[in-house]
Amino acid sequence: MKTITTDKAPAAIGPYAQAVQAGGFLYCSGQIALDPVTGEMVQGSIEDETRRVMENLRGVLEAGASSFDKVVKTTIYLVDMTDFPAVNQVYGSFFSEHKPARATVAVAALPRGARVEIDAVALL
Repeated sequence: MKTITTDKAPAAIGPYAQAVQAGGFLYCSGQIALDPVTGEMVQGSIEDETRRVMENLRGVLEAGASSFDKVVKTTIYLVDMTDFPAVNQVYGSFFSEHKPARATVAVAALPRGARVEIDAVALL
């Protein structure tokens, strides 16, 4: 196993890794809309939050020698399911022909007041 760390995504805010390479896969921790430079939550619409989440995820994928084209599975965590159409629109724009398996789950709350969090498993 190999721990992945990058400054292209926010540093872990707890006892976990941004990602771990194991057995030909990259397991990416959930990303919220923290700006990796300032460490502050992105302010704005749910689309703005989702875009930052996906950019953070891209940074982790690339640091782990992977990409959105190699993502096998994602999970989206939403505080408000009425945000699903807007999140889905932004999320979909980061994938080309390949679409990974996915689950979307409603949650009571997310760290730092985030409205959306997304994690991923990808091939190396």
